[in-house]
Amino acid sequence: MTMIDTGDDVLRRPAPFPASVMRIEPQWIDYNGHLNMAYYNVMFDRAIDELWLRIGIGPGYMKERNCSTFTAECHVRYLREVHLGDPVQVSILLVAADEKRLHTFKELRHATEGWLSATSENMTIHMDMNVRKTAPFPADIRARIDALAKAHSTVPRPEGIGRKVAMPSK
Repeated sequence: MTMIDTGDDVLRRPAPFPASVMRIEPQWIDYNGHLNMAYYNVMFDRAIDELWLRIGIGPGYMKERNCSTFTAECHVRYLREVHLGDPVQVSILLVAADEKRLHTFKELRHATEGWLSATSENMTIHMDMNVRKTAPFPADIRARIDALAKAHSTVPRPEGIGRKVAMPSK
């Protein structure tokens, strides 16, 4: 089974999880000369896959336990353009968790200059793939999630959590 290294303290750090640095790829650039909106989700997804591996719910989990996660809801905010070749990094905050759900908030930042390009707030559900229905996380996985949630509970909440799409009020 794909598990986290017991010496890895990433689940107990009181800081958002830092995913690997990525670069904007040529095929992701649209006719406006910047990153196409669809590829923000690609980068957010690649980053969450790194965290899921640390928790123990990556591809090996699906193969061995026939369980996985699905995104149930996603809200992306596009705040500043990124362009071809820009180095970017996603940080992930576990906002809340229960027996079947994970509420995450991700920030995509320019990796060398630090400015915020986009955010993605997500609700992820745990799935029993045998019946393709939601199911509680197994106890060992839930313990890892709880450790991460406890560490992240001390992190100041970034601006943008809980926002909704709406016209500005007058």
